Amino acid sequence: MSHSNSPPPTGQQRDAAILVTGAGGEMGHGLLSALWSTQGRRAVILALDVRELAPEIRAHCDHSFVGDICDHALLERLLAMYEITEIYHLAALLSTRGEFAPETAHQVNVGGTLNLLHLAAEQARSHGRTVKFFFPSSIAVYGLPDLASKRAAGDVGEDQHCEPHTMYGCNKLAGEHLGRYYAQHYRKLAKDRIAHPVDFRSIRFPGIISAETMPSGGTSDYGPEMIHAAAAGRAYCCFVRPDSRIPFMTMPEAIDSTMRLMSAPKSTLRRTVYNVASFSPSADDFATLVRRAFSASQISFEPDLGRQSIIDSWPESCDDAAARAQWGWVPQHTLATAFSDYLLPRISSRYPQTKPDAQTA
Repeated sequence: MSHSNSPPPTGQQRDAAILVTGAGGEMGHGLLSALWSTQGRRAVILALDVRELAPEIRAHCDHSFVGDICDHALLERLLAMYEITEIYHLAALLSTRGEFAPETAHQVNVGGTLNLLHLAAEQARSHGRTVKFFFPSSIAVYGLPDLASKRAAGDVGEDQHCEPHTMYGCNKLAGEHLGRYYAQHYRKLAKDRIAHPVDFRSIRFPGIISAETMPSGGTSDYGPEMIHAAAAGRAYCCFVRPDSRIPFMTMPEAIDSTMRLMSAPKSTLRRTVYNVASFSPSADDFATLVRRAFSASQISFEPDLGRQSIIDSWPESCDDAAARAQWGWVPQHTLATAFSDYLLPRISSRYPQTKPDAQTA
């Protein structure tokens, strides 16, 4: 383990801390920034990632550590150094990579989540207070059996069609169940058990589109990949059919929903896992907007059968009524406003050699 800032040595009084794992990923940057700007000095912010954080990310945390969530010695050291009051567990091996190495994905995604939940429970035992735990789940937990069923399903609720087709989806569903266990049933037969050591809260995210980071090859990354390719003046071959449709949201909406859920009073929450969604475009809807903005763009479609089958197993839209009613989730964008107000200007600024057409810029 290495760290880029100097934490307090063990043996001193422990600082209250918020831990963010996977801090260097697509979601980590935005979440660290939001925590840094809103949480004041209630607690120090700890960032953990398998790689050294970029300076602009490291600026939004007090201490950063390079290490693996499967490293028990590292987690024990964090336990000794800090009084961790909240955990945002973003670290994961994503869906596409998980299909190439499913056993490794299970070790990281389920084993790592179990390690962090155990750390949270031990922290609760140590300082006698429930530890809040955020777990980003995914629409990958769903598994519609075929395309006809997907199109007939309409808005899919949290308790429907939870039969995932990918190891990543299996891992996320397992994480949801583990979180519920640690929140409600942990060590049920132990004489010294603590009731409800973990306040587990989870969001099943749709495809998340970020203008701030490069797409990392995720199964739902075809939308942002199209925009990046057009802005860079490159041709793009989309790996799903034009009629492929799943729900999406922007990264700022994902960060906002996380902060809203974690700040909601426990008494208002009736579930541990919630759907959120913003808009549900087809791949061709993305392509239409990109071609309109970049008339010289070259977009073709050549479905990859494996990745297409994954997309076809995910809902076209999700029922997020519980999130709206219980903690005030409200989407901020339609596809059109997400494209014109967020994606196009920010992604285009990365590629000054290519300008959007004047009428759509």
